Amino acid sequence: MKATRTLLALLTAGSCFAAQADELSVISFGGANKEAQVKAYYEPFTKATGTKIVAGEYNGEMAKLKAMVETKSVSWDVVEVESSEVARGCDEGFFEKLDYKVIGAKKDFIPGAATKCGVGMFVYSTVIAYDAGKLKTAPTSWADFWDVKKIPGKRGLRKTAKYALEAALLADGVAQKDVYTVLATPAGVDRAFKKLDELKPNIQWWEAGAQAPQYLISGDVVMTSAFNGRISNAQKEGNKDLSIAWNGGLYELEYWVVPKGTPKKDLAMQFIAATVKADSQIEYSKQIPYGPTNKGAAGKIEPALASTLPSSPENLSVAVAVDPTFWLDHGEELERRFNAWAAK
Repeated sequence: MKATRTLLALLTAGSCFAAQADELSVISFGGANKEAQVKAYYEPFTKATGTKIVAGEYNGEMAKLKAMVETKSVSWDVVEVESSEVARGCDEGFFEKLDYKVIGAKKDFIPGAATKCGVGMFVYSTVIAYDAGKLKTAPTSWADFWDVKKIPGKRGLRKTAKYALEAALLADGVAQKDVYTVLATPAGVDRAFKKLDELKPNIQWWEAGAQAPQYLISGDVVMTSAFNGRISNAQKEGNKDLSIAWNGGLYELEYWVVPKGTPKKDLAMQFIAATVKADSQIEYSKQIPYGPTNKGAAGKIEPALASTLPSSPENLSVAVAVDPTFWLDHGEELERRFNAWAAK
């Protein structure tokens, strides 16, 4: 009830607002994440405001969003983006500046969540996932992930330089605190690709988040990198043997942005404000175990749920924070090299 009253208070500011509050296009990465958003964000927002959420999906194709902005034909109002895209899109003028008078005070969010053009909506981690019912030895690190003699079989890996290069360096013995220092050097990049060469014959690539647990369940791979929430949801669906190794997890924030030029900018800000309230984020974490960015949520989460979140102190202590500034500076060149390497 409290969350509903808050939504109603946010959205009674002006009668002219109600006239345009009929539909809002919200684009996310789909799958279990989208299903959680529907229950925690979309349905409550529609109930409180009468606004229909037109939910769409994409795989992070920023070129499509940029084309909309450049041609002044923006049909997306709110978009979920990865951390490395926030600063880039903001600098290039593809995102609107957010109104924190509407969204909430920046101090109410965890470090890095409240930026000029994007606000963090959840914390997630790319972890090592495996089927405990099929392995005699459980992996506990990226070194185990690479060790096909110790644990034979195919490995699933996301087909992108980001995450793959960090994992390769961790597998090669680089300390967690030194990953980006090493990767920022030509020798470090060469070292990461050399380590990837070792595993390449045993890699089965995935691109959509839903593929990682599917590969495990079907037996196509013996372990895989995966978004922690996808594995937890697969467990809820009856795949009880699926397990997570948190050590070496690569965690970051996912953000909401508003494409430059949307005619529903004000409504988009109101929607975002509703989703980053503490109670809304707690409900989202109950649907899929990604961590909240609103500081007010931490003390309200039940211990059993908290232990499954990448934002828990225990899981954070063995994880690596993905560096969005590094990927902003080096992403294009590393992705080009990675794609060329993967195509060989």
